[in-house]
Amino acid sequence: MTTPRRLWPVLVCLMIVMLLGAIDQTASAPALPHIAGEFGGLEVMPLIVVAYLGAATASMPAYGKLGDRFGRRPLLLIAIGLFTAGALAAALAGSLPVFIGARIVQGLGGGGLMLGAQAVIGEIVSPRERGRYLGWIGMVYVIAAVGGPVVGGLVIQTVGWRWIFIGYLPLAVLAYVLTLRTIGLPMPRVRRPFDVLGAASIAVLIAGVVATASLTATASLTATGAGWPVAATLLAVIAIAAVCWVVTAVRAADPVIPLRLFRDAAFSVPVGVSFLIGVALFGTISFLPAVVQLGFGVSPVVAASTVTIAMGGVIVTMTASGRIISRTGRYRVFPIVGTAMAAIGLGLLGAVRTDTPIWAAALVLLVMGAGVGFVMQVMLLVAQNAVTHDNLGVATSTVVFVRQVGATVGVAVTGALINLQTAGVPADAYLAAAVPVLGYGAGVLVVAFVLTILLPARPLRTSAGAVEAPHSAVVERSGETT
Repeated sequence: MTTPRRLWPVLVCLMIVMLLGAIDQTASAPALPHIAGEFGGLEVMPLIVVAYLGAATASMPAYGKLGDRFGRRPLLLIAIGLFTAGALAAALAGSLPVFIGARIVQGLGGGGLMLGAQAVIGEIVSPRERGRYLGWIGMVYVIAAVGGPVVGGLVIQTVGWRWIFIGYLPLAVLAYVLTLRTIGLPMPRVRRPFDVLGAASIAVLIAGVVATASLTATASLTATGAGWPVAATLLAVIAIAAVCWVVTAVRAADPVIPLRLFRDAAFSVPVGVSFLIGVALFGTISFLPAVVQLGFGVSPVVAASTVTIAMGGVIVTMTASGRIISRTGRYRVFPIVGTAMAAIGLGLLGAVRTDTPIWAAALVLLVMGAGVGFVMQVMLLVAQNAVTHDNLGVATSTVVFVRQVGATVGVAVTGALINLQTAGVPADAYLAAAVPVLGYGAGVLVVAFVLTILLPARPLRTSAGAVEAPHSAVVERSGETT
């Protein structure tokens, strides 16, 4: 199937929307030590990262289900608006609570950006053809991975970290206008009752996990006295929310995340692997620039290049595997090879020291990134292929949502371990104390490797979601079917 010429404006719009969400996580990474230093000290870095990731994660299931119910475009516009408001508030924040609140609002929008764009792609491009568009999706990550950290570092050195968030505003306006003008998928005609209790239970569950993770990451729960009642309260909230979610998932007419989908290994395995990839990848790249900057005493720009190298490996293999999958229809080998490569690369990263040659450290990062590139988007493709069109948003949101849960857990645990390992350590010994923590993710990826072996091999569908659905067969504003 060839993409119609007039479909390209839609794809360009979606790439800009995804860029808006992707670049935030890379451009702000080198700013972490500066933001934390201004608002309270390096120990609050995990809290800053987890605030955004937690909000983005908690909102994803609702975005997916509401997109299935009300259409993709309205949800994308809401997400862009929230992201923009949060970015502006972050730029103007004068205290840590205000900044954290701004990042939460921005995260609520960011969760809808990445999810909504990928759900629209699922509507207009078939699973078989979608593989070759992973290269175009990869271009977004190239720009974010290469440009984000460098631009972020330069902004910090010249006008200050606040201008990173101000810089998102023109891109957000462009994304909003293009979404209005190019995305015109018909509104779904069948609207089942929305599982409000289920969505609320998931949000509370994730909020509890994020709060616990944040306090753990900042070592607040390690103290005696008041810390333990707080921990017990949070654990009780998590348990109650989890029970409520399971009950609604069983009893609701149209649950936010239907449990029946997990009976299919073509859905459950990608979800599990995505969680583990989130733990290992984001737990590493979120702190890698800060660890390198503090450990080697280099500039923010140089430290940010470490993320660029790793993400460069992601893009190369993501693009290559996507093209091969579109040509052959076979996908199973890539996640198996990818998880093995990523585990080896991350394990070697934990052995890096101050006397390690630069080329060797760069090679380790490339291997790790290349392995992740073979896995991350393929898991989404396989899960989308495993469900019917009416569950496309659910499949997309579940995979991305669970990956973000993994990212939140990974950031929190990695941050807590780094704080624990580096407490009282002199500056010239920081790298030796902190880097081994980054290598712990290799064990997580070994588990992911075992799961990928259980992944079934199935034919990829050759029709797009919008074509399969009886109520929506065209991208109205592009004037073409797929």
